[in-house]
Amino acid sequence: MATISQVLGQAFFARPALTVGRDLLGKYLVRRRRSAERAVMISEVEAYIGPHDLACHGRFGRTARTEVMYGPAGRWYVYLCYGMHWMLNVVTDQVDWPAAVLFRAAGDFSGPGKLTKGLSIDRRLNAQPAAESSGLWIEDRGIVVRRSQIQRTARIGVDYAEHWKEKPYRFVLS
Repeated sequence: MATISQVLGQAFFARPALTVGRDLLGKYLVRRRRSAERAVMISEVEAYIGPHDLACHGRFGRTARTEVMYGPAGRWYVYLCYGMHWMLNVVTDQVDWPAAVLFRAAGDFSGPGKLTKGLSIDRRLNAQPAAESSGLWIEDRGIVVRRSQIQRTARIGVDYAEHWKEKPYRFVLS
């Protein structure tokens, strides 16, 4: 049986981060490098919903690092964490509203640093479109994820974010 795939476009990402985050579960992150292509099913993400979210990088306003978050939805936001791990996010929502979804696990890669290392993702993808032209995109391959298959929990590693650290903005495919 052939797999029918649809590359997700900007309209998919131009929605609130919580909606996009939930809807990314069961989709495929596809990475093309040279002539090789690898696709892994997305199983864990976290949403960061705007400048009022104290766990969101947008809380500091526009900076050189966060400028991509203020642009159009469907762009990659890639940054270095702890000086050693690249973090992959996709920008969501509207222009001038800094929101994004962090990819925490997909396929055999559990943890955002392992995911980016395993797929050779680094800062060169920052601000690039989530499209085949960048070599990194997301496909809908027809997997249906029921709400009963999704666990919502607090985000990980945001203890500094006061009451925002308890928000159930992490989505895990169970």
